[in-house]
Amino acid sequence: MVDGDWSSVIFSDRRDAGRQLAERLAAQELVDPVVLALPRGGVPVAYEVARRLRAPLDVIVARKIGAPWRPELGVGAIAEGGEPVFDPAMLAAVGLRAADLDDTVARERAELDRRVRRYRGDRELPSVSGRDAVVVDDGLATGVTARAALRAVRQHDPRRLLLAVPVCASQTVELLRDEADDAVCLHAPADFMGVGQWYRDFAQTSDETVIELLARAAAQPSE
Repeated sequence: MVDGDWSSVIFSDRRDAGRQLAERLAAQELVDPVVLALPRGGVPVAYEVARRLRAPLDVIVARKIGAPWRPELGVGAIAEGGEPVFDPAMLAAVGLRAADLDDTVARERAELDRRVRRYRGDRELPSVSGRDAVVVDDGLATGVTARAALRAVRQHDPRRLLLAVPVCASQTVELLRDEADDAVCLHAPADFMGVGQWYRDFAQTSDETVIELLARAAAQPSE
């Protein structure tokens, strides 16, 4: 998007996106919901969702697995408590096998564990057994990180597993419907080029902001 051209903007920032997403989710008949955010960018969105639903908020930490010579090129992802998830098409495109990434996976798992301790300390992932678990991110491009997170949460036997995002690539949310019991995406534009395109303010979310919002959510009453 050209700087100063806001013709494609839908959300002013992540908190605004979260409020809009929360209204959609509030219309659903959720049973004892738990909101789990993908940090870092998903946390401000999920904070507003949890506040509107009067639900507990926590994080489900996931890490992208990048190609060894180009780390920003995501070929898979790993989430806490889960096994690595790979994008077969991306692996084929770069001529890799999953086994070729064992060292990369080990490094990302170590960083994932560090971030879990940073965000949650000694707390366990909140119980979702028999409850509706809502996994929230700020948007989806390829969706491989969300796929890893959904599979990890599914292992904890939620009553229903929902994926909720403000904006996404249309083909991605359709693919992820197989991973979740329901997927809520407010906007799936045909000209999707990247998540940040649809936010006026898409500044990076800091670890400090994640920790602050989790603490603030924990201090708020829930029903």
